[in-house]
Amino acid sequence: MVRIRVLVVDDHRIFAESLAAALAAEPDVDVSAAGSGPAALRCLERAAAEGRRFDVLLVDADLGGNLPGMRHAVPVQESNEDGLVDGISLVAGVRSGQPGVRTVVLAEKDDPRRAALALQAGASGWVAKDCSLSRLLTVIRGVLRDETHLPPALLTGVLRELTAARKHRTESERLVESLTPREREVLRCMVAGLGRKAVAERLFLSPHTVRTHMQNVLGKLGVHSTLAAVALARRAGVGPVDLTGDVVERGGQLA
Repeated sequence: MVRIRVLVVDDHRIFAESLAAALAAEPDVDVSAAGSGPAALRCLERAAAEGRRFDVLLVDADLGGNLPGMRHAVPVQESNEDGLVDGISLVAGVRSGQPGVRTVVLAEKDDPRRAALALQAGASGWVAKDCSLSRLLTVIRGVLRDETHLPPALLTGVLRELTAARKHRTESERLVESLTPREREVLRCMVAGLGRKAVAERLFLSPHTVRTHMQNVLGKLGVHSTLAAVALARRAGVGPVDLTGDVVERGGQLA
């Protein structure tokens, strides 16, 4: 019998352990539980290193906090780290680091916008927390066949959200394309969180010249703050400049 390895990730201990226990009663399911995003990532890394990767992650849409330690029949892994990882961010991280693992988001209520965000992050399904065990098992087995599962009542709303997101992305890409190569490099530095002085040092420009480039970037993008420019850049798929490598562009002159 081929066994399905499932990791439940939820910071509500009673729910996580109840769901894990119910799934563990199935003859073809092996299940573990984690009480936070960082704990889930450690479970995934450890399982991968031991050659026993998880097949499906069930992630709480409202994942957020850490839990005090307790021992149970199906122990919930704890996080000893200060950083928190929310549900959608965890989905995206798993998709990037372990693309073979399918993720299903468990939600208290239907939310077309958040469901669309989950799908964009790489989730294969969105399921109500109060659904039946048989329904959840159907979804688990379905996503392993590369199916996408959504409640029928959410389909119209999710499609509307995805269409709107695509439109916003197209508009953002058009605005970014209006920038000069130097302005795009400055924008990537902004996305990386660099201030004016750091950008000037990296690109071998004067702070005055960098200030002018930043003003031009804001003007061409039609925004009034660095935060808004960074948000638009991310929608357009613009990533941060690589801060670990050598500076590539050295053509700017001091002004």
